[in-house]
Amino acid sequence: MIRGHNADVGHSRRAAGERTRRAGKEGIVLTVSEMIDDILRREGGFVDHPADRGGPTKFGITQQTLTAYIGRVALRGEVEALGEDVARDIYERNYFFGPRIDRLPAPIQPFVFDCAVNHGPRQAVKFVQRVCNHARYQPPLSEDGAMGPNTRKAAEWAQAIMGDVFLEALIEERKNFYHLIVAARPSQQVFLAGWLNRAAEFEEAVA
Repeated sequence: MIRGHNADVGHSRRAAGERTRRAGKEGIVLTVSEMIDDILRREGGFVDHPADRGGPTKFGITQQTLTAYIGRVALRGEVEALGEDVARDIYERNYFFGPRIDRLPAPIQPFVFDCAVNHGPRQAVKFVQRVCNHARYQPPLSEDGAMGPNTRKAAEWAQAIMGDVFLEALIEERKNFYHLIVAARPSQQVFLAGWLNRAAEFEEAVA
C-alpha cells in the first residue's frame, strides 16, 4: 500500500516534529486526533504523481482506499474533492482502531500508526513483530502482520526492557524497508529522500 507521494517536509516536519519531540521527552500521550493532525501534515493535499503506484491521492487517501470505504469505485474527481473529515474517519477506523494500534504501548503508537498509513496496517505490525523477534522475545512471534494477544504482549515486553531503543529499532526497520522497495523497483528512487525524512521525524522523540 506504500505510496510514493510525500508532502514537502519543511513546515510539516517542524510542526509535527515538535509535537513528537514533546511527546517523547515529556511522556505526553498523543490523542488519535493529534496523531491524525500530524499524518495530514505529512501527506498534504491532492497529488497524482506519474511514478506513484497509488495513483490519485488526497490527504494520503488513495483512490483504492476511498473505493473500499464507500463500497463502489471512487472516481478521480471524488478523490480530489475528498473532505478532511472523511480522511480522518478513514484513518481512525481503518488504520488505528481497526488494526488495534491502540493496544500497543503509547510511546510507539504514533510511529506504528504512521507506518500503517504509509505501508498498510499489516506491514506496520510486521515491523513490531520483527523487532520483538530480534530482541529474542520467547516464544518467537509469527511475522504475519496480525495484532493478536501475543504481539501485544511482546510489544509491552519490548517497551519495558528496551525503552527508547524499541522505537529506534522500529525506525531502522522502516528505513530498511524503504531501501528494499527501491532495490526492487528503481523507479521509486525519486521518493526515497522524502520517505527517509518521514521516518527520521520520529527520531526526534528519542534524540
